[in-house]
Amino acid sequence: MLKLRRLSPLVFASLTLLSLLLSLGLTTPTQAQTAPYCQMPDADVTAKETLRQAALSGDEGAIASYQAILQDHANQLKDCRSQSSIHEQAMWIRLYPCDALPGVLDALLDHIVNKGYNAVYVEAFYNGQVLLPQAENQTPWPSVIRTPGYEQKDLLAEAIAKGHQRGLKVNAWMFTMNFGYTYSQRSDRQDALARNGRGLTSVEMASIASGGTANSEETFIDPYSDIAKQDYYYMAEAIAQRNPDGMLFDYVRYPKGAGADSVASKVSDLWIYGSASQQALENRAQNQRGRELISRFLDQGYISANDIESVKSLYPQESEPLWEGRSPSSSATPRSASDLQPVLQRELWYLSIAHAFQGVIDFVNLATLAPQRHGITELGTVFFPEGNDVIGQGFDSRMQPWDRFPSNLERHPMVYAVCGEADCIMAQIREVVDASPGITVKPVLAGIWGKELDGHPSLEIQMQALRQTFPQIDSVSHFAYSWQEPDIDNQRKFCQLR
Repeated sequence: MLKLRRLSPLVFASLTLLSLLLSLGLTTPTQAQTAPYCQMPDADVTAKETLRQAALSGDEGAIASYQAILQDHANQLKDCRSQSSIHEQAMWIRLYPCDALPGVLDALLDHIVNKGYNAVYVEAFYNGQVLLPQAENQTPWPSVIRTPGYEQKDLLAEAIAKGHQRGLKVNAWMFTMNFGYTYSQRSDRQDALARNGRGLTSVEMASIASGGTANSEETFIDPYSDIAKQDYYYMAEAIAQRNPDGMLFDYVRYPKGAGADSVASKVSDLWIYGSASQQALENRAQNQRGRELISRFLDQGYISANDIESVKSLYPQESEPLWEGRSPSSSATPRSASDLQPVLQRELWYLSIAHAFQGVIDFVNLATLAPQRHGITELGTVFFPEGNDVIGQGFDSRMQPWDRFPSNLERHPMVYAVCGEADCIMAQIREVVDASPGITVKPVLAGIWGKELDGHPSLEIQMQALRQTFPQIDSVSHFAYSWQEPDIDNQRKFCQLR
């Protein structure tokens, strides 16, 4: 039985008033009024928070009244969103260990509902840690909560259950090819890491670029690595077992380089030098001449006329070098090595580019297997529209082929362009919409309500522009709770769980 405690006169008065309002039907969904963007009225917010705090004291009446107002607000939110042009408005959130304390997760989700959101994207795998209870975590990554006494705490499952109680759709948001710094420190996983033509991992590259300080959030893996694929599949399987409403896959790409390294303009810039990726690229050869030239191109960064003659001498029984996508010359007169050299070098460059892109596509297909087997169909990729740009003679180093991601996956473009207004943001959305016929597009807007933030227009301005420019889009998300409520987020982030 719950232990009853004496309530303060103020709390008691608030509960008495709320009980009276409920009994009179004055807070029913049909009579309650929500503010623009489906935000809850201040009086309702105050009443709900008073009840939440009172319920924490163990008062059974307060607990029942709190559950009633949660249902009431869920109904209000459902009604408001059904009448809005935006039927689904989602918030991106990261959970911290202290969210396991009594009432903290409730307060967080209540706040999100109060702001008019009817969906949340809960980060379930990020920064080399996973939101699974420590006692059940069989993955290579540590659990988010590692405090003694909380080994059984399943914060993701709780967030899903409490979210549903409030009328929220709860999706699991996960990093994909970025496995985190902890993974890079495992001696048994070094062969799974992505490497460039200098033999460097993304951690080593970040350390060089930052003057010796590695970015703990970014360790990219070789998408062709069987070890990496197995690790990710079983982790995604554990997340899917919690039955989120959907799963979103972020960091479906290679790392973003700094300065000149932000453009991949030569083969050594590509993250295809892990052993599995190299082997897979060489296996794209269709004869021995082709395999040998691919190998030399990777090693040297180019091929010469001498290489072509050498390979010809090694395999005289073969005609032209062949690999996937290449057709032999139809000319009756064999071309000289000097004539073939620029042709073959260009073709090898595009073969390497296609191989890098295909690794990303194959990995996202792998990532979605576990949720699909659990019947989770609302799946999506998260990306930057500029992640697959052609820049001069090269490509954006992220090599993010979002326009070739599977058509059964939603597209969540992070439209963060900054130009002092919303026009450039709408242009990014236009690029994705035009490239995604028949595919659901759910833009990710960056900013906060009521004012500009770091060049991002207020969310009101962005939402109005979205409604005017793309009336067909009825789902949008806002990045992120930590931006909108930095003080609350920092309190949760730096709190010590005991």
